[in-house]
Amino acid sequence: MVRAFIMAKTSAGKSADLQAAIEAVDGVREAHVVAGKYDIIVEAEGEEVYTVIHTVSTEIRDLDGVVDTRTYICLE
Repeated sequence: MVRAFIMAKTSAGKSADLQAAIEAVDGVREAHVVAGKYDIIVEAEGEEVYTVIHTVSTEIRDLDGVVDTRTYICLE
């Protein structure tokens, strides 16, 4: 199983609504609204690296209000 953490930057005032939408995405384990450079931290997992990257690029990035994402694949 491949795990990844995704940092998502959102439009102003969209974080709470996007948190719920992101949590509903298949493969997402958790999503938390945070303070800092990014607005939501997401933990996702999939069978392969491609699965996780595909989830981020097609499911999360396409949500209205997501401005930017950074994906970090766990190496352990």
